[in-house]
Amino acid sequence: MHDPAPLARFGGLLATDLRDVTTDPAALDSTGWWAVVADFEGGLVCARFGDVRPAPVPRPRPGRWRGPGTGDWTSSLDRAAYTAGVRRIREHIAAGEVYQANLCRVLTARLPDPAAADPDELTALLARGNPAPHAGTVRLPAHGVEVATASPELYLGRRGRTVESRPIKGTGRTPADLLEKDRAENVMIVDLVRNDLGRVCATGSVAVPALCAVEPHPGLVHLVSAVRGELAPGAGWAELLEHTFPPGSVTGAPKSSALRVIRSLETAPRGPYCGGVGWVDADRRTGELAVGIRTFWIDRAAPGGPALRFGTGAGITWGSDPEREWEETELKAERLLGVASGAYAETAPAGGAVRATDAASTTGRTGGAAP
Repeated sequence: MHDPAPLARFGGLLATDLRDVTTDPAALDSTGWWAVVADFEGGLVCARFGDVRPAPVPRPRPGRWRGPGTGDWTSSLDRAAYTAGVRRIREHIAAGEVYQANLCRVLTARLPDPAAADPDELTALLARGNPAPHAGTVRLPAHGVEVATASPELYLGRRGRTVESRPIKGTGRTPADLLEKDRAENVMIVDLVRNDLGRVCATGSVAVPALCAVEPHPGLVHLVSAVRGELAPGAGWAELLEHTFPPGSVTGAPKSSALRVIRSLETAPRGPYCGGVGWVDADRRTGELAVGIRTFWIDRAAPGGPALRFGTGAGITWGSDPEREWEETELKAERLLGVASGAYAETAPAGGAVRATDAASTTGRTGGAAP
C-alpha cells in the first residue's frame, strides 16, 4: 500500500519526476525547483524535481495512513529528566555561560502498519486537523527522507536578494498565557537572528519590521517577529545556511554556547526536527525554508521496526519554571499527535494566522530543467 514514488508538496504545488539529489547547498542557486530537508545535526538533502504544478492538498484517503495511538509514544526525555534539564540550563545561565537555550525531546512510536504510512497522507490529515503556513511533504524513501511538516515558523524566505526570517518565541493556549518572560525570550532570539543575517547581508540592510506580534494557530498562540535583510554581493543559499543554521529560535543565545548545552542534555538526535524543511526555486531566486517544528518523520530503519518520530521543546531562560516548560512541550505535541492518530477532524484556520504561501503564484510550472 505504501507508494514509494518521490514527491514534494509545498504552498499549493506538487513536485514529481525526481531528477537529481545532492548534499551541496550551492545547487540551490543553480537551476530548477528543489525540495530541501536539513537535519539539525547538519545533514542536508536537496532534491530537484522536473514536474512542478499547482495542486491542492488532497483529502485523506482511507487506508493510506494508519498512525500510532496517542498513548503509544515514548519520549527521549521523560518528565523528570526534562525538568532536571531545565534546572541545569538555569545553572548555566546563572554562571553566565548562556542567556537562553532550547531544550527538546524526541517522541517515538512504532508504526502499526508500515505499508500504510505515506507521509503525504499524513500531510493531508495535518492540513485539515492542524493547518499551518509552511506545511508540506518531502517523500524520498530511497534516500531515507519521509517528512510531513505543519510548521508555523519561517526560517529563511527569499525573494531575489531579499531574505527574511520570522522567529517564534513564546507559546500559550491564549494570549493571556504569554508572560513577560516570553517577550524577553523573543527579543533575545531576534537579536541573535539579526546577527546571523548580518553575517551574510549587506551592511546596514538588516531590519526588524515586526517585533513580538501575537499570532493565533490551532490550539495555541505564538509571539512572532520578523527580521529582514538584503544579501551581500556574491552570497547565496550556501552562505545563508553556513551563517544562520541551525535556526536561532531552536538553539539559544549565544548560539555556540547553547549548542554545547543542548548536546550535554539531550539524549537523541533531532534529525529534521528543528532543522530546515521547504522549497527553493533556483530559476526565480525564491524559496521558503521552514523551521522543522511541528514535524513528523518516518524512520524505517529504527530499532524494533519502522517508527514515526516527532519533536517538541521549549526555550529556557532564567525566568523558566521547569514544570511550566514541560507543559509547554506537551501543549505543542498534544494536537499534532492527535492528528497523526486520527483523533482530530477538519479544523478551520485560526484567526487568519495560517497564511497561504505565495509559492504557487511565483513558481508554478511544469518541466523544470534536467541536470
